[in-house]
Amino acid sequence: MLSFGLGFAQSSIDKVLSEIAKNNKTIQANTQYWSAQKVQHRTGNSLYNPTVEYDYLKGSPANAGNQTDFTITQSFDFPSVYGKKNTLANQLDIQADLHLKAANQALLLEAKKICIELVYRNKLQVPLTKRQEATEKWLAHFNKKLASGDGTILDVNKAKIQLLEIKKQFLENASFITKLNEQLTSLNGGNALVFNDGSYFDVPVIADFETLEKEIEAQDYIKKTLEQDKVIAQKQIAVSKALSLPKMEVGYHYQGILGQTYNGIHTGISLPLWESKNRVKLEKAKMTFAETALTDHTNEHYYEIKQLYGRYESLKSILSDYEKINQSVEPIKLLDKALAAGQISVLEYFVELNYYNTTFNSYLEIEKEYYEVVAALLKYQL
Repeated sequence: MLSFGLGFAQSSIDKVLSEIAKNNKTIQANTQYWSAQKVQHRTGNSLYNPTVEYDYLKGSPANAGNQTDFTITQSFDFPSVYGKKNTLANQLDIQADLHLKAANQALLLEAKKICIELVYRNKLQVPLTKRQEATEKWLAHFNKKLASGDGTILDVNKAKIQLLEIKKQFLENASFITKLNEQLTSLNGGNALVFNDGSYFDVPVIADFETLEKEIEAQDYIKKTLEQDKVIAQKQIAVSKALSLPKMEVGYHYQGILGQTYNGIHTGISLPLWESKNRVKLEKAKMTFAETALTDHTNEHYYEIKQLYGRYESLKSILSDYEKINQSVEPIKLLDKALAAGQISVLEYFVELNYYNTTFNSYLEIEKEYYEVVAALLKYQL
């Protein structure tokens, strides 16, 4: 029962994540949403709709004649605006991809942690099953001794209480396993997904903190998104400045009055007096906010990684200590032999048994936390 080995068996967690990446409805919805956003980024970067005007004016008195006016015009921004808007749209597309990757990465990490919890629960179910079977045998043995007059009701009651507690733990753990598999099925778009694996994923060689921290920061999609916010703010400022330049319009104008006609080119220009007021100032404020947000995230993320790395080293050391325990003779077998030989009482047996069971349960919890920490550190690889 105290098999605390640190060997990393091949796991099917990656296969589960692959299935969820294909079937998850949130990922599919996010993909469609950001695809739509890319279309929106280029909406409004074309010419304005042309304007057609027609006027027919009846003269008064009757001999004054009638007047006909027909005008068709096309308005457009200052030519440099279109190039700057297109550059902005390209940067917004990059940001959309980063948002999508960050959301998908967070969801896959959630799924991976569920798998880790399931491995822990599946591994725990094995010793709980063995403990239940062993206690049932001892209970049958004590009942037999009681019937023959060699045992006591106290021993039988101790075994019953022990069996009741083990059954409770077994059923609770089985309930957790069912719940976690249902969560995986939900993440898999409703497609049934049952994860019965009892081994975690392979842990690669993890570099020293400084090297790992640089690798994580280089692949941090949230940081890249915030960096992209700065780039977009810069492009927005350029677009705002360009929009403050005069708008123009050209077209054709026809006029007919008193039997005479006039036609020719129509031109116009808008004076940028009020419409663009404070627009550049607003974009500069957004730029300042983006810089502050990036600085805050970089600082917070650094210490988050540092704390995770410290916890990783601590758990790795604790697991190594548990591995050394495994090198000793299995204490459960010794306890069984001692009780069978009458060297210890039933009370002493169950007290010692609970001690070793608690120790093993603690190991499984520490092992699970170790893999959760590793998964968080390697999130950037998802």
